[in-house]
Amino acid sequence: MTDTRPVGVFDSGLGGLTAIRSLLRILPEENLIYFGDTARVPYGNRAPETILQYARQDVRFLRSFHLKAMVVACGTISTTSLDTLQAENPDLPFVGVVSPACRRAAEVTKQKRVGVIATRASVRSGAYEAALRRLDPEIAVIGKPCPLFVPLVENGRFRPGDIVIETVAREYLTPLLRQNIDTLILGCTHYPLLQEVIADICGASVTLVSAGEEAAYELKRLLKARNLRGDLSHTGEAQFFVSDQTEDFENMASLFLREDLRHTVRRIDIEQY
Repeated sequence: MTDTRPVGVFDSGLGGLTAIRSLLRILPEENLIYFGDTARVPYGNRAPETILQYARQDVRFLRSFHLKAMVVACGTISTTSLDTLQAENPDLPFVGVVSPACRRAAEVTKQKRVGVIATRASVRSGAYEAALRRLDPEIAVIGKPCPLFVPLVENGRFRPGDIVIETVAREYLTPLLRQNIDTLILGCTHYPLLQEVIADICGASVTLVSAGEEAAYELKRLLKARNLRGDLSHTGEAQFFVSDQTEDFENMASLFLREDLRHTVRRIDIEQY
C-alpha cells in the first residue's frame, strides 16, 4: 500500500532547499511542496510571537494541499514553535530539525563537546542544548548565534573564496574552536550552503552535522513506521512557492539543486493565510 499525498516543507527563505536536496536523494519517490517565505526572511531576529504568527500562516498555506506530513525546515521555528504547531495540527505529523540533528551529534561526538551554530532565536531558546542534554547529560554544548549568515547566503555570499563570508565565518567559529569542540551542528538549514567554508575553517577534526539532512532521514523513518511511504517505483515531483519575487529564488535554487527551475516557481500572498 502506498500513499502518494505530498509532503509539505517550509522555511523562511531558500535555506530549506538544503532539506529539499536531501529529501530528493533519500526519498526520491515522494511528492514535495516547498514554501519559502522570502518576503519576510530572516525569522531568526524576530520576537517569538511574530515567529509563531508567521509559522501558522506558512502551515495554513501548505495545508491547502492534501498533505501526509510536514517538514519544518527552519531551525528557528523548530526551536520556538514546533510543539505549538503540532498541538494545533494533531492529524498531521511534523518533523523538525532539532531532535534528529541532536541524535546524530550525540552519536558521533567523541570528546562530548558539541558546538551549535544557529539564529539568535534558536540559540536563545536553548532547544539544542536541552535536547543534547536529554540524550547525554555529559555533553558540553557551546551555542553561537550567527545572525549574518542567513542574509549573506540569501544574497549569494556562500562560496569558498568570498572574503566577506570567510571573514564573518572565521569570526563566528573561532570562539567555538577555542573551546575544543569535535562536533558542530549546522542548526539552520541555510548553513549547509556554507559547508565548504565552515569545513575549511574547522578542519578535519570537527564533524559537521546538517540539521536538514538529519530531518530527511527522520521523515523516512516516520513515513515507514506509519505506512505512509510513496510508490517506490515512482519518481516524485517537487513544487515550489515563495512569498516574494521568484527570479532570485529560481536562480539560486537552480544552481543549488542542479535543476532548471526558471519559470516554475510560483509567488503567493502569504498574508492571505
